[in-house]
Amino acid sequence: MITIIDYKAGNLTSVQLAFESIGQKVKITDKPQDILCAEKIVFPGVGAAKAAMDSLKKLKLIEPIRKVIADGIPFLGICIGMQVLFETSEEDGGTECMSILPGTVKKFKTSDKLCKIPQIGWNAVKIVRPHPVFAGIEDQSEFYFVHSYYPACSDKNNIIGQTEYADAVFASAAGRKNLVAVQFHPEKSGRIGLRLLKNFSDWDEGC
Repeated sequence: MITIIDYKAGNLTSVQLAFESIGQKVKITDKPQDILCAEKIVFPGVGAAKAAMDSLKKLKLIEPIRKVIADGIPFLGICIGMQVLFETSEEDGGTECMSILPGTVKKFKTSDKLCKIPQIGWNAVKIVRPHPVFAGIEDQSEFYFVHSYYPACSDKNNIIGQTEYADAVFASAAGRKNLVAVQFHPEKSGRIGLRLLKNFSDWDEGC
């Protein structure tokens, strides 16, 4: 069973349908106890860091998220669900996040007028180190991105995949042990994205 966190701003339906298309049962919830009892957890997201954190606080979900990650439950963060795992974000004038992964989330900057921000579309992920969620996925495979901010890992050992856009080479996939997070949207990334979600569904150990 895949438990999807409902923080009232995510693209829940597309993530749900993607998992169901690979034969997974899905439960969408905003209840702390459901998260604490989950077998595998996905935190999908669209929107802004401050709004996401405000919603998580209101729903009393921050401590349950921290606990299940500390307890070794497989956890996947997607897009804003990745960004709020870091310490702070430059978004909304500066936002305190969950401080589960060391690092900050920064805004893209570029002097190239042809480079559009936000990044919307397909971009390659260079696999920096092997990880079970990328099993069977070729290096430099392309995934679908929609974002204006990107994660900058303080601990380079947490970087799983990197992508280049605008002024940055950023961590498009990061994690440690039972936690993995991606800046792109696997649920919108076709066959390759579904392979990643299947790998996560089958994942039962840290890396």
